[in-house]
Amino acid sequence: MQRRMKSFLCSLLSLLLSDVLATYHLSAGDPQLIAAQSYAQTRNNGRAPFRTLNPAKMDSQCRSRPLDLVFIIDSSRSVRPGEFEKVKIFLADMVDTLDVGSDATRVAVVNYASTVKIEFLLKSHFNKPNMKKAISLIEPLAAGTMTGLAIKTAVNEAFTELSGARLRSKKISKVAIIVTDGRPQDQVEEVSAAARASGIEIYAVGVDRADMRSLQLMASIPLDDHVFYVETYGVIEKLTSKFRETLCGLDPCAMGHDCEHICVNSNASHYCQCRKGYILNADKKTCSLKQVKAAAVVVVEDPCKCEARLAFQKQTLAAIQQLTAKIELLENLVGRA
Repeated sequence: MQRRMKSFLCSLLSLLLSDVLATYHLSAGDPQLIAAQSYAQTRNNGRAPFRTLNPAKMDSQCRSRPLDLVFIIDSSRSVRPGEFEKVKIFLADMVDTLDVGSDATRVAVVNYASTVKIEFLLKSHFNKPNMKKAISLIEPLAAGTMTGLAIKTAVNEAFTELSGARLRSKKISKVAIIVTDGRPQDQVEEVSAAARASGIEIYAVGVDRADMRSLQLMASIPLDDHVFYVETYGVIEKLTSKFRETLCGLDPCAMGHDCEHICVNSNASHYCQCRKGYILNADKKTCSLKQVKAAAVVVVEDPCKCEARLAFQKQTLAAIQQLTAKIELLENLVGRA
């Protein structure tokens, strides 16, 4: 009986394993890909599944705080021409979701392989048709994967005021989205740390055999919110909805506010509140101590008659004192006689 039960359980586990491998297109002999898939599955546990979006049927645009957004895309030899076209479709879909404009979100694209090429700057296109046309004309560079050089170029040349980035005093979020399918051939840790220290938020997107450790070194923290993985370029459009949710869900209060006490998020904006005991002033930013009105004096009848008793005792004591004084006076008069 036990042998038959053990045989049944082994068969069931074998079927489940083969089903999982088939579902995620994994090879049991490829530990790197399995580890990457495991990481991707772990970060998405408990979250809504990705949606495949049709850019022609986008239900609404991103109305978040404006961004200076730079895409850094890998076009090395490992990215086949058809796959690179999928990357460009992903970029075009992302543009469709954003509120693009000179006073809204500005977009630039940095293309890299062994060399780095800035395809267009943040100041180049302020409308979607021109931007999407520029994306369609991007050609792959082939050869190696100099991801660190690409990040450094983006920081030094794309995220500058000369290239269209806005003044830091305007508190415009600066975001870089890196898309790669391989392992960097140069160092990314220090250059990524420098970029983050300069105020650039980095998202790292890995495709197929992308090196997960490198993605983690590049991305901002928390890593669960900044590292993404897809199995192939054919499904990279799944990330469009995820980035739309992320970029349109920016926290205006976290980006800086002028509330004296409490900042409250409200869609893409915010409003101010005061702590208990304070009221919001007319400027809707500062708070003043709430004035407490004096309580009215209310006479309450003493049900136990305690006050009356005390008054009687006082009167009695005063009468006894007066009587004692009179007796002493009489005694003194009698003594003199």
